Amino acid sequence: MCYGFDGDRSLTDSLAARGLGRRTLLRGAALGAIGAGAAFAAAPAALAAQPQGGGGHGHSLVPRNKISVQLYTLRSDLGGAAGYDATLRSLARIGYRKVEQAGYYGRTATELRRFHDSLGIRTTSSHEGISADDAALRTKLRNALILGQKYVNVPYLNSANAEDWYAWAERMNVEARAARRLGLRYGYHNHAHEFTTDLGRGRTPWDILTRELDPRYVHLEIDLYWTVRAAVELGERDPERFSLDVIRRAPQRVIQFHVKDRSAADGDMADLGTGVIDFPRIFRAHKVDEYIVENDTPDVTPLQSAEVGYDYLGS
Repeated sequence: MCYGFDGDRSLTDSLAARGLGRRTLLRGAALGAIGAGAAFAAAPAALAAQPQGGGGHGHSLVPRNKISVQLYTLRSDLGGAAGYDATLRSLARIGYRKVEQAGYYGRTATELRRFHDSLGIRTTSSHEGISADDAALRTKLRNALILGQKYVNVPYLNSANAEDWYAWAERMNVEARAARRLGLRYGYHNHAHEFTTDLGRGRTPWDILTRELDPRYVHLEIDLYWTVRAAVELGERDPERFSLDVIRRAPQRVIQFHVKDRSAADGDMADLGTGVIDFPRIFRAHKVDEYIVENDTPDVTPLQSAEVGYDYLGS
């Protein structure tokens, strides 16, 4: 799942920020997994009928200067034998000039900034959980400024308790106002369970978030794989329309996309252009500031997956 470099820790920190316990985390995750598993069984057949999303376009699908990559895609290389430096150099050779950070890999923000600058790469965005306290928030925002970021995004929250979502939204509004005072944009990144989890009284986590998050300060980073998956799990006949309805109905601005495809065979994530999501249709209807390539489970090597994604969006 694309919740950055350590989703479990990110969620635990976010729970701690509101005095919530790991029992709540485990309860919400378990219930979400049960619901998703039952619905997912029917997904491949439903998706098989969808049109192929890759495809023939005679010009760049999106402006190349708006293409980024979520570094979580390359986590095995960044922290493995290839190493951080060589992997970032390879991304620069592919053509990437923007990245979304997911962990610092043992370096300080200053050290990362110096290295990225040498490659002509900028960290424009990051995935980090709700801060455990105000001191942690100050550190998070200070590091974002050092790196030259424009966006700071909460990557993952999960609970079957409605009160958790209200508490998280309240805290995110506080953090977002602090970010805005420093010239940063603060956002939330979705998965599928925000749309499929029943919190009682006809509410979903998405209902609470979009009602409670202050649109003056909080934007949305919509992950299109997860909105399509949610649509399939909910029995929607047109997953792209569902995704566009999510975008249009939210009071918060959608200014970033996570772009990863979905396999027709098993509904898993797929490299861009090889799956069933009709990205051109979505991109024509709604333009954003950043199109962030991601694949949590690359079909080829992580670096090849990043290159496939860049070529799909930029050629």
